[in-house]
Amino acid sequence: MPIPVSILDLARVVEGGSISQSFEDCVSTAQAAERFGYNRVWYAEHHNMASVASSATSVLIAHIAAQTKTIRLGSGGVMLPNHSPLTIAEQFGTLATLHPNRIDLGLGRAPGGDQNVIRALRKDGPAAANRFPQDVLELLAYLGDPDEDASLPVRAIPGEGTKVPVWILGSSLFGARLAAHLGLPYAFASHFAPNHLFEAAETYRANFQPSQYLDAPYFMMACNIFAADTEAEAKFHFSTLLQAFVGIVTNSRGLIAPPVENYQLPEALRPPIEGMLQGSAVGTPEQVANRLSLFHEKLAPDEFIFSMPFYHQAARLHAMELVMDIREKIGGLGEAA
Repeated sequence: MPIPVSILDLARVVEGGSISQSFEDCVSTAQAAERFGYNRVWYAEHHNMASVASSATSVLIAHIAAQTKTIRLGSGGVMLPNHSPLTIAEQFGTLATLHPNRIDLGLGRAPGGDQNVIRALRKDGPAAANRFPQDVLELLAYLGDPDEDASLPVRAIPGEGTKVPVWILGSSLFGARLAAHLGLPYAFASHFAPNHLFEAAETYRANFQPSQYLDAPYFMMACNIFAADTEAEAKFHFSTLLQAFVGIVTNSRGLIAPPVENYQLPEALRPPIEGMLQGSAVGTPEQVANRLSLFHEKLAPDEFIFSMPFYHQAARLHAMELVMDIREKIGGLGEAA
């Protein structure tokens, strides 16, 4: 069986575009993913970022779910310290009731923004993050079977009994240990923070405790994918992501920039950005398959989730189709791209 592959969509807002157009692109991306046979599409909570429109994550999922039929949709992730567990249980319980067996709930510990965002959300920052393990347990209880012993003073209605699949997301060993301890699936954010990828995967698998949710560990790796008919075309589109990472490193983020021919990273920024982009595959379908095969050989993930932050929506949809054409080759090549 080919490895399951999925899509991470941040509802990117591009230069010359609009948030409305971004949401239209989210719909067409999810519909194409469903048509091509992708496993799931996830949306990430971020705040105060001009280029990311998926801040109201559950609302966006509801909009996409109403315009698709079978593909799984979810959060990759909801930043739980920003919310009460009851609120998220009710939101995702509503989604799961409206769209049975199609909703995932990925949870992150970061705030999805800076200190100004934390203040604007009326949250207590580090204290909220420190409560993350307890909040995950509370959320799982709200989504579980009805509490016959009434040990929970409050019920999530809707939410109770929906058993929405909960994932732990992370880019460090904290999330790996928590997911292993709770017996939950784990997704690693290697599309922008790959430094601890191998150690996190090993930690998760070595410490996994079977649970009512999973009998065995389930590890998903995130990758940036820029596939095109030619290597030159793929590198052209990849320049959009390179420019975005320059903005991250220099704290000068803006809208998603159009691709640039023969774009070169500033020399001083090359080492940190190239390090952040180790979890990327760029090139022809064969080159992308080769790169993913290398990841598969070294990590054996149970699933890949691909971020495809193209500037041009048509190029993204074409890349999604190209990747599905080579999916059976992933794991069968194992040579560096």
